[in-house]
Amino acid sequence: MSNETFGDYIRKAREAKNLPLRKVAAHLDIDTSTLSKVERGERPASPDYLKPLSEILQLDLKEVQTTFIADKINKDFGGLEHLTEGLKAAEKQIKKTKK
Repeated sequence: MSNETFGDYIRKAREAKNLPLRKVAAHLDIDTSTLSKVERGERPASPDYLKPLSEILQLDLKEVQTTFIADKINKDFGGLEHLTEGLKAAEKQIKKTKK
């Protein structure tokens, strides 16, 4: 996985499949302008978009979710000095919750 944003990731995948914005947006049940803003990083993607995006772009859902999560964490917390420690603590909390 590279340093690309989630928007870059879906735009590249959409273009590689030669799918127009309007077709992908219709599959997500959103406006074309909304998807365009997501691709440009002007609007955050909704977690609700992930499964339909993976379907229409024929991408692995795990990869789509991982790219989404990584981009969100980087945008929201990337500048924090103790990000790595915070991520480790969050992982421990998640594991406890899932037990």
